[in-house]
Amino acid sequence: MPFNTLFSWLIKKRIHQIELFKKYPLEVQNEVFTKLISSAIYTEFGFQNNFFRVKNHETFKEFVPLQEYSGIQKNVDRLMGGEQNILWPTDTKLFAKSSGTTSARSKSIPVTKESLDECHFKGGKDLLALYYTNFPGCKLYNGKHLVVGGSAQINPLSSDSYFGDLSAIIVNNLPWWAEIRRTPSKEIALMSEWEEKIEKMAHSTIHEDVLILAGVPSWTMVLAERILEITGKKNLKEVWPNLELFMHGGVSFEPYRGYFNKLIPDPNMHYVETYNASEGFFGIQDQPFSSELLLMLDYGIFYEFIPMDSFKGTQSENVISLKEVKTGVNYALVISTNGGLWRYILGDTIKFTSLLPFRFKITGRTKSYINTFGEELIVENAENAISYACSQTAAILRDFTAGPIYMNNNQSGAHEWVIEFNHLPENKEQFTLLLDSKLREINSDYDAKRYKNLVLNPPVIHFAKPGTFDRWLKNQGKLGGQNKIPRLANNREILDQLLLQSTFIV
Repeated sequence: MPFNTLFSWLIKKRIHQIELFKKYPLEVQNEVFTKLISSAIYTEFGFQNNFFRVKNHETFKEFVPLQEYSGIQKNVDRLMGGEQNILWPTDTKLFAKSSGTTSARSKSIPVTKESLDECHFKGGKDLLALYYTNFPGCKLYNGKHLVVGGSAQINPLSSDSYFGDLSAIIVNNLPWWAEIRRTPSKEIALMSEWEEKIEKMAHSTIHEDVLILAGVPSWTMVLAERILEITGKKNLKEVWPNLELFMHGGVSFEPYRGYFNKLIPDPNMHYVETYNASEGFFGIQDQPFSSELLLMLDYGIFYEFIPMDSFKGTQSENVISLKEVKTGVNYALVISTNGGLWRYILGDTIKFTSLLPFRFKITGRTKSYINTFGEELIVENAENAISYACSQTAAILRDFTAGPIYMNNNQSGAHEWVIEFNHLPENKEQFTLLLDSKLREINSDYDAKRYKNLVLNPPVIHFAKPGTFDRWLKNQGKLGGQNKIPRLANNREILDQLLLQSTFIV
């Protein structure tokens, strides 16, 4: 039996279990909750927080406080020093350096054997199982799978303990059935110098038969452009004729969709979004041609939600379970996991689009928004508006960020944008008008503040020269495939840094 046929048959056996949690989501979440509590009842954290008295979600909220990273950092430091049985009963020897944070010190997220096997690896298998089910004739395992991972240096803590990007931990622990199809070599995949890594990755994969690409869209673009430069080809299908799937995550795909349609001009090319972070694997785009993600409920993660209109960080009082959520409401995500995170505020926000099964869209970050003037602009609004403006002006986006211009001397405020393109808009003034009008259409609070320029003037937009965002990330020590600049900020810190370091296209 050909390997692809065997793999397809084996991996689709998981579909029955996915259908069960779609049909009985609350029952499955209750099972996960009970297992998590009973597993950690004799840990130090379990003793301190009365796990033996936790019987349901209400008592869980009563005895266990909400936490952010600052609240678990001392325990993580102890685990990295070799102490055990603090947050989770089995040995915790791996630590994922959290990507995307703009703090000077990266977070180190504990990764247990259970979270690696039952969450991260299970998510990868489920993505393939769903894809093989949706497209029965696919032959993904006849070729190679190219993963554009982060700056994936592994840093040893002891002989059997280390920390690094999640991509490094995954590559270093892949099961055999995934490793035999992965490219490039482990030596290249684990390189920490990003520019050299892109060069070696490009040269080492151009002669492979690549069927799957996986990575953050913006960084995958960088690799693709270098491959086309080296080969002289017009598009990736001329390099890899059998390419059929791009698994992406990290940022919204919509601003990049037009670029990838040109990069891979094939109506049979498929795009599947995942929601995977250092803290866990949360969602998969399970339906073809839909932008919604299915909430994965049996990965050893218990979910809670805080409505953003009452969000107060760890002091939030209105914390609800899955059975209480509604569609169309913006929620901050709270997780308890088999990696030893307990009532941990992830920092991401989501909005449910369906309740049976539970499907959702990622809307942004709890700290990535602009609300200086009551406009409540979230990342989802910004990405939708910039995607629309790009599509109407034949522009191809590279990256962007935005922040407030404060009111001064009776002058109205505004939003200031720094945008880097792979292909500039045909007309800057038209692009600005389109962006502004789309924001007014989709965000009534923004529209009200823009009325007659009383509170907000039209946006101020700078077209950044190529390399602006890469230089900023490099200066922060964060140049790499899983790192990204915050889309929005309620202050001018990042914006002013970019304005100082860069010259702009007039």
